[in-house]
Amino acid sequence: MTATSNEIRTRLRAFVLDELLFGDAGAMLADDDSFIDTGTIDSTGVLEVVTFVETAFGVQVEDREMVPENLDSIDRLVAFIVRKHGE
Repeated sequence: MTATSNEIRTRLRAFVLDELLFGDAGAMLADDDSFIDTGTIDSTGVLEVVTFVETAFGVQVEDREMVPENLDSIDRLVAFIVRKHGE
């Protein structure tokens, strides 16, 4: 069963809060905020996001897909995962 975009968004937000922001509930991060611009993610964080996306949503992230257009915000991640499920 494929997750809905709302389910994907909820799981991604929980992951970002727990793993990238270390549970800092006070950290305000909108779904369209850039992880890079807000300092939410670094190079290690990108690998954590990719591993989570592959494991949690059953998609394979190719090297050429590891670009900000796909991975730099919750909105972009949701769109990327939905596209991958459509392939």
